Amino acid sequence: MSAFKVWARWRPLNPVESQGGEVQREFDQHQKNRKSRISVTSPLGTKALSAREQSWKSGFSFEGIFQPHDKNRMLYDRIVAPIMPEVLLGKCCNFFAYGHSGSGKTHTMIGYNFELDDEFGLCLAAARQLTAALDGINAQDNAYRFGIGLRMYELRKNSAFDLLNNHNECFIREGSDRRVYIRGETETLENGKVRVRPIATRACWSFEELQRELQEGLKHRAVATSTVHDQSSRTHAVIEMEIITNDLLNARDEVIERQSELVPVGKHATDVYIEENSRAVIQSEDGKYIPNPNYQVNQQRVDAAEKKKAEFELRVKMAEEHESEVFAVASRAHQCIGGKLVFVDLAGAEYLSGATEAGLKQSAREKQQGRQINTDLLALKEVIRARSLARSYIPYRSSPLTLVLREHFEASNDAHSSMILTVSPRADQYAATINTLKYGDLVGLTDGKKG
Repeated sequence: MSAFKVWARWRPLNPVESQGGEVQREFDQHQKNRKSRISVTSPLGTKALSAREQSWKSGFSFEGIFQPHDKNRMLYDRIVAPIMPEVLLGKCCNFFAYGHSGSGKTHTMIGYNFELDDEFGLCLAAARQLTAALDGINAQDNAYRFGIGLRMYELRKNSAFDLLNNHNECFIREGSDRRVYIRGETETLENGKVRVRPIATRACWSFEELQRELQEGLKHRAVATSTVHDQSSRTHAVIEMEIITNDLLNARDEVIERQSELVPVGKHATDVYIEENSRAVIQSEDGKYIPNPNYQVNQQRVDAAEKKKAEFELRVKMAEEHESEVFAVASRAHQCIGGKLVFVDLAGAEYLSGATEAGLKQSAREKQQGRQINTDLLALKEVIRARSLARSYIPYRSSPLTLVLREHFEASNDAHSSMILTVSPRADQYAATINTLKYGDLVGLTDGKKG
């Protein structure tokens, strides 16, 4: 299982913020593994902190530390670009942005300037490099046309909201096959067919097309008041970019269609079984259920319904096998198919015990959201730690966030995953900054030693 890399990024302060002072910080590197250590000291003597926390030093936990003047391009070149060859070999790589509200997570992951290349967020810069690589593959072999399947959704409590499908609410459940499914509302079609659509996938065949879809999806992202500002992201945004072909997407749609046909047939078989067995018993005077002497189960009717159900189950199985075959055929020609980049812009952690910036007031609902966010982030830390330490039990079910991400974690066992901590050097945000660094320190110290 590959190690989880942790990076730290200090955001720049504007002139007004700088007047309030900055967190004092120092850095040094381990002589052997070249990992970095961070030392921070509060210039204000914050009363809410213990004397020991006025100054704090991490272990050698960080792959690298980015300074306030470093552009998004530098982060991309060091964190994401080196692993792109793994994605083109069909592997899954995950990237997380973690930090308190207002520390620059969304700027790092998504970016706010979609015109300047140096300020592209990590996901957009990755899309540009990935589409260029796929264009090269497509030019060499016209038997396949590889593109990027884009999925965007945000997670809040037990629901997911599809950012590419009008922010439709979807539901998270774990199937009997241990896979986690995110499904939208049930559609009733002709002839009693029932279809439940998964998160929408937009097939993008150029960088410009993906950029448009990404920007459109971001318009639906939810914001609310946090302890720092009134436009804080209050959900965990997940952006998936998978290498696909039209044939693969069509095969997946075929599976959904066959499943929709199975639902009414399966329900009918269940109804017949219940009806026949209910009529075969009666309740005696003393309240016990006994065989009904006047009715015998019509086993022929039950068997006919089960036979039809088995036929439709076979159709589903055949569609699933066809999907697997389409994937396998393309994979034999080009290993890139199925390669995936997952970017998670985590909701802002809140550490300030209800204290907010001047002029801001959180509603009871927003405070509850803050508590749920912190619960999710704690669960994520425990999952990452358990995986890095190769523990036998990984607590994926601790929160909906980690349950949804389980597929991506397990798909990246032999690939790279990274977390970027975004931290503010503002003196009055020292408490939030030190807690963010402590979180990353625990995630990055896979051997449990401070170094």
